[in-house]
Amino acid sequence: MAVEGTTGSELVSIVALLGAAVVMVPIFRRLGLGSVLGYLCAGLLIGPFGLRWFTDPQAILHVAELGVVMFLFVIGLEMRPSHLWGLRREIFGLGTLQIGVCTAVLTGVAMLLGLPPRTAFIGAAGFVLTSTAIVMQLLSERGDIALPRGQKIVSILLFEDLLIVPLLALVAFLSPLPHDDGGGRWVGVAIAVAALAGLVAAGIWLLNPLFRLLAAAKAREVMTAAALLVVLGAALLMEIGGLSMAMGAFLAGVLLSESTFRHQLEADIEPFRGLLLGLFFLAVGMALDLAVVAANWPLIASGVVAMMVAKGVCIYAVARITRSGRGEALDRAVLMAQGGEFAFVLFAAAQMAGVIDSPANANLTAIVVLSMALTPLVVLLVRRFVRTEAKLSMDGIDAAEGLGGSVLIIGFGRFGQVMSQALLARDVDVTIIDTDIEMIRSAGEFGFKVYYGDGRRLDVLHASGAGTARALAVCIDDRAAANQIAELCHGHFPQAKVLVRAFDREHALELVALDVDYQIRETFESAVRFGQAALEALGVDADEAARVSEEMRRLDAERFSLEVAAGDIRAGRPLIIGNTAPATPTPFTTPRRESQRLDASTGGDAAGEGGT
Repeated sequence: MAVEGTTGSELVSIVALLGAAVVMVPIFRRLGLGSVLGYLCAGLLIGPFGLRWFTDPQAILHVAELGVVMFLFVIGLEMRPSHLWGLRREIFGLGTLQIGVCTAVLTGVAMLLGLPPRTAFIGAAGFVLTSTAIVMQLLSERGDIALPRGQKIVSILLFEDLLIVPLLALVAFLSPLPHDDGGGRWVGVAIAVAALAGLVAAGIWLLNPLFRLLAAAKAREVMTAAALLVVLGAALLMEIGGLSMAMGAFLAGVLLSESTFRHQLEADIEPFRGLLLGLFFLAVGMALDLAVVAANWPLIASGVVAMMVAKGVCIYAVARITRSGRGEALDRAVLMAQGGEFAFVLFAAAQMAGVIDSPANANLTAIVVLSMALTPLVVLLVRRFVRTEAKLSMDGIDAAEGLGGSVLIIGFGRFGQVMSQALLARDVDVTIIDTDIEMIRSAGEFGFKVYYGDGRRLDVLHASGAGTARALAVCIDDRAAANQIAELCHGHFPQAKVLVRAFDREHALELVALDVDYQIRETFESAVRFGQAALEALGVDADEAARVSEEMRRLDAERFSLEVAAGDIRAGRPLIIGNTAPATPTPFTTPRRESQRLDASTGGDAAGEGGT
C-alpha cells in the first residue's frame, strides 16, 4: 500500500500481526511444539473466525506466498546444476512413483467418504501436493535439509511444485463450461515456454554481470535491492507465463548457485524470507473457516484423519520399496502426510471451472488447512513415542556464541585431535567446534573444550570467531561439507588462512580450485611413513628408506602440480599442495612461506602436515 494511504487502523493491523507472532511463537517453541504450529494458532486466534482482527485472510495469503518463493530461492542457491542433475532420479523417479500411488489411493479414500468421482480426484490431487513451506521449515529447524534423507524430500517437493502446472491444465480439460477450440491453450503454452526461456537466458548472461557491477559500486543497500529484484522478478515472470512463482524463484537460485555472490544473496534474502514465511503461516491459520468445520465436522474430521493416514502409509510403502530404512521411511511419511498451499490454488481453479462446487471447495480447503496445522504436532508425537534411537541431550554442552581465537578448528575427530596438539603445545589460542554431541562430551572428559556448531552455517562461523581468526582449519571427514565450509571461509574471512583436510586426490584438486591456502590428503603422509617402516623392516638402511620416502613425496607433488596445471586451476598462482614440495619448485608449487608451523610468539603463518 502507498505510504499516504496508510491509516491508523492499518497500522494497528500490522502491529497485531507482529504481536501475535512475537507472543505465540516463543510460547510454542518453549513447549517444544515448534514455530510453525505457533504461527498457525496465532493466525487462527486473530483471524476472521477468532478475534476477527482480520477479515480477508486470502489477501494476506497472497502476499505471504512470497515467503515460500524466497524460501525456494535460497534452496536453489544451494542446488548447483550438477547437484540438481545428480538428484534427477529422486526428482522424477521417486517423485513420480510417490505422487502416482498417493493420488490413486487418496482418490479411492475420498470416494469412500462420499465425494463424487470428479470431486474426489481433485481433492486427492490437491492433498498430494505437500506443503513445501511447512516441510522445509521443519527440515530447516532440524538441520536435515543438506542430509541425504532431506535431499530426497526436497526432490519430491520440487517435483510436486512442477506438478501444479499440468494439474491446472487438467482442470481446464475437465471443465464442463464452454471453452475455445484449443488455440488459447497453445498460446498459453507458448507464453510459458517463452517465460521459462527468458528466465534461463537472463540467469546465464545478465545476472552475474549485474551483480559484479553493483558490487563494484560498494552500496550494500543496492545489492539487497538487486537480490529482491531477482527473486520477485523471476516469480513475476513465471506467474505471467502461467507457471509457479516458487519454481521461478527456485530456478533463479539454481542459475546463481555458481556465482561468487551466492552467499551474499542468501544473507540479503534471509530476513525477508523468514518474516514473509511467518506471515504465510499466520495467513493459513486465518484461512481455517470454523463455521464450515462446525457445519460439516463429521466429513472434515474423518477426511483429515483418513487422508493423512492413507497418504502417510503410501509414502512409507514407496520409501521402503525404494530401499529406504524404516526410520527414514517413517520420518518422510509423517513429514509429508499433509496437504499444501498449492491445493488452495487448485481448488479455487476447479471451482471457477465448474469442476467442483463452492461447498466442496470449502470442505476440501478445511481438510487441507487442518492437516497442515496438525503436521507439526504429529511429527512431535511420532518422534517422541516412536523413536528408534536415544535422544542425545545437550546438557553441559555449550553452543558456539561470541567466541574468538587465533585458530578456529572445525571438526574434532581423529584428524582434528592430532593436528590440534602442535597448536596447543605452543599455547596457541584455539577454538574448536563440532556437531557430534557424544564426541564433544568425551573430549570434555579429557580436558578439551569443544563447542557445538555447524561449520556449514555462516552465522555459526561468525559466532565462533572466524571473523578475527588468523587460521581456519577444516578437519571434518565429510567431503561435500568440507568444500562448502572452505568456500564460505574463503569468501567471508579473507584475513584468515584456510587449511582443509582432503579426502583423496580428486578432493584435493577440488580444494585447490576453491583457492584454499593449504590442503592435505588425510592418509597420504601416514601411508608414506608406513611404507618407509616396511622398508626398514626388510633390512633397508634407515637413511635410504627416508630418501625413498622423500622421493615419493617429490614425485607425487610434481604429478599433482601437473594435474593442477592441466585443469588450469588458480591461473598460475603459487600453490601449497600439502605434501613435501619438489626440490625444484614448478610455477604451480612454489612454497608461499619458509615455515609451515604456526609460531604464536613470532606471528608465523598457519600450515603444516596433517594425517592421522
